[in-house]
Amino acid sequence: MSDRDVFEYALLRVVPRVERGECFNAGVLVYCRARSFVAARTHLDEAKLRALDPRADVAGVRAALRAVEGVCGGGTAAGQAAGDDPGRRFRWLIAPRSTVVQPGPVHTGLTADPAAETERLLDLLVR
Repeated sequence: MSDRDVFEYALLRVVPRVERGECFNAGVLVYCRARSFVAARTHLDEAKLRALDPRADVAGVRAALRAVEGVCGGGTAAGQAAGDDPGRRFRWLIAPRSTVVQPGPVHTGLTADPAAETERLLDLLVR
């Protein structure tokens, strides 16, 4: 029996001007069904944001990224999703949307530690 479980992840992209389609990575969502784990970690590079849109609402983008982390964390920070299981919260967060913060495609892998995997992916793909 393996000590590693399948996990899914998606990048969170910031698209300051949706009509232009330019984006950069600002976070990662990780879900591991076997461990009932869902988490998001974010890192906003303000210089990249301002390079794509000098008039961007930095506070608004930060709030949107924090909201994703809140939904993953559950409890009162998850709002209406508070009662949903981790898988349902992940699926809701990866649904396509046309907003400033958008999920990318879902990828899979194997991990023994989903929390550590979340940090590894943030360092590798975002920072």
